[in-house]
Amino acid sequence: MKFSELNLDEKILKGIEKAGFVNCTDVQAETLTHSLSGKDVLVQSQTGTGKTAAFLVTVYHILLTREDYKNRKVLILAPTRELVIQIEKEAKMLGAFLDLKIGSFYGGVGYNQQEAALREGVNIMIGTPGRLMDFAGSGKIKFSDVGMLVIDEADRMFDMGFFPDIRKIMKRMAPPSQRISMLFSATLSMRVKNLAWEYMNEPAEVNMSGEQITVDKIRQALFHVGSQDKMRLLLGLLKQHNPQNVLIFTNTKQGAVRVAACLAGNGYECDYIIGDLPQKKRIKIIDNIKAGKLRYLVATDVAARGLHIDDLNMVINYDIPEDYENYVHRIGRTARAGKSGLAVTLACEKFVYGLEAIEAYIKMKIPVEWAGDELYVEDVSTDEFVRSFMRTSRDTRESTERKDKGDRKPKGKKPVHEKKPVQERREKAAEARPETGKKKPAARPEKTAQPQKERKTAAAASGQKAKSSIKDSGRKEAAARKPVKEVKRPSRKASPDKRMNYYKEKYGEDFVVNREIKSVSAPKEKKSIIEKIKSLFKGK
Repeated sequence: MKFSELNLDEKILKGIEKAGFVNCTDVQAETLTHSLSGKDVLVQSQTGTGKTAAFLVTVYHILLTREDYKNRKVLILAPTRELVIQIEKEAKMLGAFLDLKIGSFYGGVGYNQQEAALREGVNIMIGTPGRLMDFAGSGKIKFSDVGMLVIDEADRMFDMGFFPDIRKIMKRMAPPSQRISMLFSATLSMRVKNLAWEYMNEPAEVNMSGEQITVDKIRQALFHVGSQDKMRLLLGLLKQHNPQNVLIFTNTKQGAVRVAACLAGNGYECDYIIGDLPQKKRIKIIDNIKAGKLRYLVATDVAARGLHIDDLNMVINYDIPEDYENYVHRIGRTARAGKSGLAVTLACEKFVYGLEAIEAYIKMKIPVEWAGDELYVEDVSTDEFVRSFMRTSRDTRESTERKDKGDRKPKGKKPVHEKKPVQERREKAAEARPETGKKKPAARPEKTAQPQKERKTAAAASGQKAKSSIKDSGRKEAAARKPVKEVKRPSRKASPDKRMNYYKEKYGEDFVVNREIKSVSAPKEKKSIIEKIKSLFKGK
């Protein structure tokens, strides 16, 4: 099926033509059959099948043709910043001839810029759940205004812990019957289906088999190799195939940096993407490989999520993924849009145990190839170079991260909370705790080379200084209080009037006695015991 055969607006068709799309892929043809009519869809489709264009064409068609959706917003959720950026780029390309404002919202950079975009107004919001929830919490976004919802890579959303945020977002929207929802996922797990059943309006299910993609579009190869020989085999494969570009996967961040260091030590100009890499650095690396300035890229699974590289020739699994679903995600980076590609997996003794689950999932045995001695190339990178590369890379990441955080801090405002050193926080906590009857031993002072006599003298001087400081503090507090006149206090035998005059002179004319002042009476005459007894009998 061709896009021109669909009943689309001319402006949408011009954008499709500009993007170079002519024929619909299988997932596009199947999805558009349901979604263009406004029906909810639940789509199982692997990476690189054209699902992004499927939901974007649907969004544009609904906004242009249905009056009840012209003033309503569109929300597109994606799990990573890279995928958000990729969707935004494709949305602007397909909607080049439409008068619609598109904004992207993700963490790491540009909070003020993104906030300004919301103030100006956007028709289509593309973002990660975390950043969108931040804006919703501050009242910048109202999910009740959303008329269309798209969730891309729903399975990754669950894996990355976004499920609670997605539920909160969907609960704040209009009821499922009053909006259009589209959900896309590489796998339709029970969690994904439950989400669809709860928050979607009887969605049409589109199931594109992952087996067809992995078998028909990608040539796979498996090499059994020891851990100590993996780098030599990797160098041999790169030399043999000489790919235009290649994406190399590792299971750990440290492993990604080490592989990149070894490749650099062997003369390959490469870079790496890991989870804690600063956003500006990530974007620069992705732009370089897409522009052809970078041929070799090493990445972890999380970092490569949403990384779309056109015409990627080759994918190498330096480590077998521990999650069998990640294998399909990895090799799906090549052979995109119907093109061919090569996926090579290196099976060492450390990760080979995940191979059986992968082959059961893709329902096939990965073809095994055996490497001759000529395919192993000597690794000339030195341990010193690798250590230096990793140390420099770490320092650069930390420096860039600090700079980015500094750039994001609002000027002229103090941060709400500043982290203090661990020792200082512990001391503060200890001081705040109530006494338990046991005295905490005082911290031992650092030893010095001072003679004993000098230490005693210094301690005495310190004590005198402390006492003096306390006295001075008391004097200052007394001085800060309201001054009173120095008036000689009358004796106790003085009359009440005289004592009253004393207090008024000292504290002012407004001084009032709160209790009655009794006058001084004459002393009673003392009686003997006999006289007291007699008085009792007399009734006195």
